[in-house]
Parts: sequence; structure tokens; C-alpha cells
Amino acid sequence: MSDSPSAAAEIMDGVYSALRAHGYADLTMQDIADECSKSKSLLHYHYDTKEDLLVAFLEYIISDSEDRIAARADDPPVDRLVQFVGWFVFAPDEADREAFHIALLELRTQGPFNERIREQLARSDRLLRGTVADILADGIEAGVFRDVDVEETAALLVATLDGARTRQITLAGAERDAESEGYTREVAEAALRRIVGPLLADGVELPPLDAAIDALRRDADEPGSGAAADATE
Repeated sequence: MSDSPSAAAEIMDGVYSALRAHGYADLTMQDIADECSKSKSLLHYHYDTKEDLLVAFLEYIISDSEDRIAARADDPPVDRLVQFVGWFVFAPDEADREAFHIALLELRTQGPFNERIREQLARSDRLLRGTVADILADGIEAGVFRDVDVEETAALLVATLDGARTRQITLAGAERDAESEGYTREVAEAALRRIVGPLLADGVELPPLDAAIDALRRDADEPGSGAAADATE
């Protein structure tokens, strides 16, 4: 890892850009070097192999996701849950974001065969499910959610949203139809109606999904957000 935090972040943003442009299978250290304006020899000085760098990248984006989630911990639980759902929505014009998640999907296929990658994927999964479970527990304590099994409900919601994202990005391309382009939005709205809605205590209403998505996009546009804005897989 680089001794300079800014240089380290630049390298991670380079990995992000290179994954979007080349995918996982065809990615080379030279591709990453080209994207972050560092020499290939410098990358190899800090990371022996492409695998080392990609594992470090996964650690980086997951850690940043943990920080972003912690920063919203004092927001109302209902708002946090709608924002979580909104994070999985891909607009038809977000080609770069889809390209990045396609590359991450390629990387996920290495999980059964690579223990280091599998450990990071498991950490990401725990973060997603744990985030929802914590939101639900906070909402139950605050009286805005009904008393439910938070672990079971979190697993159901994450599986629904992650499945929708996987379907949409794997159908990406020139021949996909309008239905597939809006699939994550459709599933997000259904999840709010059918999973989140029944959890609400009497008199509690959901904030608009569009407002949550807009807030997330504003965060992603902040200077220096780079790769971390698209975590977690």
C-alpha cells in the first residue's frame, strides 16, 4: 500500500476505472496503472500481484461503505431503510455504474475458488444484512417498525434487491428491453410496498424513493468519492 493516503485513494480509483473499462477477466496491472497515472512498477512495489491489489480494493470499498453507513446512523430508521433500498436502483443512463458492477459480478465468481476474495465477499454480505438488521432494530425500538425477526427480514430484503441487481446487469447490452432496464426500480418499489410497508407502525409513512435516490447520487458526486460511492457488492 502507498505511504500516502491520497496516492492510495488514487490507486483505488484507478482500479475502479479499470474495472469499468475492462472487466475483471481481462484486467491487467498495466490497465490499472494507465487509469491512475502510476507506473506499473510502482503498483508492483506495493502489490505483488493483481489479486493482491483487487483484494485490497475490495477491502477499501467495503471499509468506506462501513464509514458511510455509520455517518447516517443517527438518521430516522425509515429514511435509512428507504435509502438502502434506493442504493440498488440502476437508472437506464448509469452505464458506468453498471459496468463496474458487472466486473464485480465477475469477481464474485472467484469466491468459491479463492479464499481471500471469498472472505471479502462474506464481509460485504454481513455488512449488507447487518445494516438492514440494525435499521430494523432501531426502528422497532423507536416504535416506527413492528416487532419482527430482524435477521430473517434483513436476509429477505437483501436477497430480493441483490437478485434484482444481478438480473439487470447480466441483461445489460444493446439488445436488452425496456423492462430489464427498469427492473431494479420496479423491484425496489415492490420491496417497499410488500416487505417494508407491512413493517410500518400505524401512522408511519415511507419517504419518497426518488428523494432517497437523489440523496445517494449527490453523495456519489462529491469530490473524492471515486470508487467508494459504488460500494458494496
